[in-house]
Amino acid sequence: MNTFAVIGLFLAVIVLAVGAYRGLGALTSTLLASLVVILTNGMGIWQGFSEFYMNGYVGAYAGYFLLLCSSSMYANFMNESGSATSIGYQFIDWFGRGKVLLICYAITVVLTYGGVSLFVVIYALAPIAYTLFKEADLPRHLIVAATTAGSATITMTSLPGTPALTNVIPTEFLGTTLTAAPIFGIIASIAFIVMTLLYFNYTEKKARTDNEHWVNPEGLDIANEIQDRSMLPSSVKAFLPIIVLLTIILAGSRFGLNSTMLATGAMLAGTLVVFVLNLDKFKGKSIKKIISSGLEGGIGAIGGFAGVVAFGAVVSKSQAFASIVEWVLSLQMNPYSQGVFATMVVSAITGSSSGGLRIMFSAFTDSFLASGVNLDLLHRLVSISAGALDTLPHSPGIFLTLAVLGLTHKDAYKHIFVTSVVIPTIITLASLGILVMLF
Repeated sequence: MNTFAVIGLFLAVIVLAVGAYRGLGALTSTLLASLVVILTNGMGIWQGFSEFYMNGYVGAYAGYFLLLCSSSMYANFMNESGSATSIGYQFIDWFGRGKVLLICYAITVVLTYGGVSLFVVIYALAPIAYTLFKEADLPRHLIVAATTAGSATITMTSLPGTPALTNVIPTEFLGTTLTAAPIFGIIASIAFIVMTLLYFNYTEKKARTDNEHWVNPEGLDIANEIQDRSMLPSSVKAFLPIIVLLTIILAGSRFGLNSTMLATGAMLAGTLVVFVLNLDKFKGKSIKKIISSGLEGGIGAIGGFAGVVAFGAVVSKSQAFASIVEWVLSLQMNPYSQGVFATMVVSAITGSSSGGLRIMFSAFTDSFLASGVNLDLLHRLVSISAGALDTLPHSPGIFLTLAVLGLTHKDAYKHIFVTSVVIPTIITLASLGILVMLF
């Protein structure tokens, strides 16, 4: 193993994390971090940036440009029509102002368990969450706790039947089903929920104690509380675009349509439904301005995301990455321990749970099948482990989520760390210990 190259790789991740916390900007941070990898791994500087970095950047930009722009426009129309505010008030009526974290968490869980990607959910949920948290007078960074816990834990890894990639990939290698080890999965999900709700209670109380309040996102003027709620769209009109959007996504998924194309089309359809149902609400407003500001919001969000993906592309071409993967895959351990350790390490380096699983299974599937290990339990265990270290500060999804909500790592990463790193790691290690002792 090339020790200098490995040290360079970890130093690059630190540079990226520190840059994010210092507000340096994703593009600048990823360029500096990539330079560290290139110099310490014997790559050509020109090839490292013009080929590896740019291929990753352009690929991410091209792959998500239409989705993120259409999603941002949908969110803008929901906000301008008053639909998001109407939905927010309806949830407040149902559950009360004191449970906004739980409400956002529940909405995110339902949507992601139904097959909706976080890249879509965060845009659809953001304007609703703004209303909820403004009414509760809670700081905006708490939204991240709810959305991360709702999308990157139980609906991604532990709940039986979830359509997330982390649940699909093991079936491709082990021949298991999406509902593998249902009892284990349900117990783990309950543990996730209990620990998550305890954290919600703690962090909300701390925000109140620290006298934190709601502050509008920069550049987004959220209207003051509307005294006459009759001015808002009815709840039926407000919820209908979301129902149409989800119906298109879920129905199209059954026919195996391209998920990005499907989500983009659903967002455009949802935007049209919002407009048609609320023509009276748009009178006197500049539709051109609403469309333009919505589309430009998507462009702003994707820039940082693409930069982090580009950094990942440079890392994947490095000597250090190849050495670490080779070392992890060469370890001789109990099958459960081997699967968990390899998945967690590779997921941490790549910032991707699906990437960690694919690399791990590519190397260990034959030995797993020959070992006589319970494949259903292994499936569920490694799925949960994939979601433990994939959301370290350099994970691309984090940059996107924070950009959409107008936040920084310094503002909100602590919530991501607790809900999608600490809690999943605890559950992973506890589950591994029990399975090793019993089997």
